[in-house]
Amino acid sequence: MRSGAKTAVIGGVFAVVASGVGYAGYNLWSGMTGGTATAAAEAPVKRTGPVTADEVDATVKDFFGAWAEGNEAKAAQFTNDPVAAEPVLAAYRADAHIGALKLTPGKATGPKVPFTVNATLSYEGVTKPFRYASELTVVRGLSTGLPRVEWQSSVVHPQLKDGEQLRITTTGAPPVKAVDRKGRELTAKAYPSLRPVLEQLRVAYGTKAGGKPGMELVAAPADGAAGAGTTAAPRTLLALRPGTAGELRTTIDAEVQAAAERAVRGFPESSVAAVEPSSGAIRAVANNRSDGFNAAFLGKQAPGSTMKIVTAALLLEKNLVAADRPAECPREAMYQGRVFHNLDNFDLPAGSPFSESFKRSCNTAFIKLIDDTKDDAALAKEARDVFGIGLDWGTGVPSQDGSVPESSGGEAAAQYIGQGTVQMNALNVASLAATAKSGGFRQPVLVDRSLNDKPPATAARPLDPSAARQLRALMRATATSGTGAKAMAGVGGDKGAKTGSAEVDNQGQSNSWFAGYADDLAAAAVVQSGGHGGDAAGPVVAAVLKAR
Repeated sequence: MRSGAKTAVIGGVFAVVASGVGYAGYNLWSGMTGGTATAAAEAPVKRTGPVTADEVDATVKDFFGAWAEGNEAKAAQFTNDPVAAEPVLAAYRADAHIGALKLTPGKATGPKVPFTVNATLSYEGVTKPFRYASELTVVRGLSTGLPRVEWQSSVVHPQLKDGEQLRITTTGAPPVKAVDRKGRELTAKAYPSLRPVLEQLRVAYGTKAGGKPGMELVAAPADGAAGAGTTAAPRTLLALRPGTAGELRTTIDAEVQAAAERAVRGFPESSVAAVEPSSGAIRAVANNRSDGFNAAFLGKQAPGSTMKIVTAALLLEKNLVAADRPAECPREAMYQGRVFHNLDNFDLPAGSPFSESFKRSCNTAFIKLIDDTKDDAALAKEARDVFGIGLDWGTGVPSQDGSVPESSGGEAAAQYIGQGTVQMNALNVASLAATAKSGGFRQPVLVDRSLNDKPPATAARPLDPSAARQLRALMRATATSGTGAKAMAGVGGDKGAKTGSAEVDNQGQSNSWFAGYADDLAAAAVVQSGGHGGDAAGPVVAAVLKAR
């Protein structure tokens, strides 16, 4: 038999409490008619316009009453999507093992109602309180006009995504004690940006590291669920019984990671990654984003002129340019009907060497040479065969490996300066800088290669030695006397850089990009709407490089 529920007025609002007595707080709206028992006798009239305060209050009472009672079918009828709502509400009881449940609404703001949940989880002899806050919105049903709770899984728990359910598991991934390359422990408290990465490491390597699972409440994809709203693996929401952690050594350097964490805090919506050119070892990853997204590894956006690292390598290998040979840099250039300009429409005097075009980030100098490659898809091949972009990277955690699709015409020209269909993230661009420094692609990795079931990607060939020397000279000039000089002024050692700014449709300010290296550390950063590469992303990269 299902448990009952009581209602009580608390400070002008009501609370719904599951109990062992009969349910008698008030009459619930019928799923058939959508009205109260009194209103059920009347002919339904479709209402229009915004929901009223009384409708919000009544709908929340009815929904909470049925939910607290444990009648999922009835509760689902008070939502605008009963088919999706019922299994999530049912799993809340059956799979999450929720016992006593108290739902307390706060003060409504229009149709939005915040509320608190006080519940008890009981499973296999373990009992633990479960308290959190959530929010719902009351809307008018499209077909009936009746007030209904706008259904989304986050109504049940704010961290629950559509396509997921709550459940308790004792067979999940064991905890891990992640340590850096020198054995220093890495925790989400000390390094907040590592939180999603540490969870991914736990899921992927908890068992391999020798740990034993505990008992956890998780958000997990519903059976058979698929699509953008689901996650690849369960996410822990509450630990009921601790497991035994195994130790997992990563390639992270705690000092570089700490510098990365500090650096991104200075710029909202920023991301940075650092890679060791000689080995591909990932030394740091940090994000400062309002959505908590690990954009440094998973982002996909145009990298702006940092892509000129690849473009310059292509032109050098084809002997179409040399660092000390003259290259045209007019104010604008046209390619197959599409016109390209330099920043602030600058140009360079006739006879200026290509090194000046690179360090000043002259777009037109690159665009004017596309025809000479005799292959619009040459850049895509260079990015894949030399820099490893578009290969299936096995970093040890989920990551996007970049994309430079084969294109033609004006779209191919846009790719030469890192716009159009080119898609990168901070890790990809850091790898570009690392490849330029070392002369060959070494796929970034976060854990020992022996632990990863996916072998690292291998590029088809290294960079031509002469082109590699000239490319490093170009990046050195950018870091010492070009657009990256201000940001890199305090960075010592053998250094190089490339700035970038990427224009985004309907965005007032361009995204700021910066790639650089110093000795055996390369890093790249992006700051959304940060403007010029040297102004925002540059200081982030420089701070990371100084920590090497």
